[in-house]
Amino acid sequence: MTGVSLSVNGQPVVGGVDPSQTLLELLREQLGLNGTHAGCDTAQCGACTVVVNGLAQKSCNVLVRQLEGASVRSIEDLAAPDGTLHPMQQAFGQHHALQCGYCTPGMVMRAVAMADEDVPAEPEAVRHALCGNLCRCTGYGGIVTAVCQGLRQMRAAPERLA
Repeated sequence: MTGVSLSVNGQPVVGGVDPSQTLLELLREQLGLNGTHAGCDTAQCGACTVVVNGLAQKSCNVLVRQLEGASVRSIEDLAAPDGTLHPMQQAFGQHHALQCGYCTPGMVMRAVAMADEDVPAEPEAVRHALCGNLCRCTGYGGIVTAVCQGLRQMRAAPERLA
């Protein structure tokens, strides 16, 4: 066992972990945060994307022991305590940017990280930034439109997102 201390959705996580335990396993199996999905387990599909220290990270290929002192944010942390959806989640709903929903949490978390990466809210830039996240249902049109809208809304009212 390896000792580790990090933050997940603003809550401290301290304890021993198996040296081979992935962040995806910690989130789903130990913390019960099942919104982050296991897709390919090879970092190819993006279904497991979370935000680590402000950057999108595929949780299936990062070991928990590599995250000492890190701040992790999963899809469960986006909606407000009263249930109000995050602007990116709202945009995905408004533009029907989901079908089966399996890729949606990873897509949304990747999109949220784009705001800090200064990805322009323009279709070509968003398509490029989403290249590591796969969707087999929607054809990406609604996803790209939703991400562009969500980025504009996030940047217009950043105080709502803290």
